[in-house]
Amino acid sequence: MRERVSVIQSKTKRPVQFELTENTRETVLAWVKSPEMFARSFMFPNRFHDRPHISTRQYGRLVRDWVTAIGLEPSGYGTHSLRRTKAAEIYRKTGNLRAVQLLLGHTKVDSTVRYLGVELEDALSIAERIDI
Repeated sequence: MRERVSVIQSKTKRPVQFELTENTRETVLAWVKSPEMFARSFMFPNRFHDRPHISTRQYGRLVRDWVTAIGLEPSGYGTHSLRRTKAAEIYRKTGNLRAVQLLLGHTKVDSTVRYLGVELEDALSIAERIDI
C-alpha cells in the first residue's frame, strides 16, 4: 500500500496527490481484502447494481454520518470544507502558499489565495520569504 496516491480532479482533469496515513492504509487494506470487495472495481461500490460506485451525494451523507458519530454538529462540516480546512492548516503552519497550491491542484496561485481567503499581499509576502 502506497503512502501517497493521486486522483484526477473531475473539474480540472488534473492529478492531485495526497498522503494516506498509516491508520488509513491499514483500514483501506482491510477493506479491499474483505469479502464485500470481492470482484469489485470501485473502493466505494454502490448498493444498487445499476451504478458501480457511490455518488457525490452519497459520499456527502457518509461524511455527515461520520461527523455526527463523533459528536460534532454536521452543519459545520462537509466534503469540501474538510478539504479547505486541511489546506488552510498547512498554510497557517508553514506559510508555504506554493505547497498548498500544489496540494490542491490549482494552476494559478491567485486561485489558491481566493480559496484560502487570505489577502493577496499577505500571501505574496509570505511566499517571497520562502525560497523553493
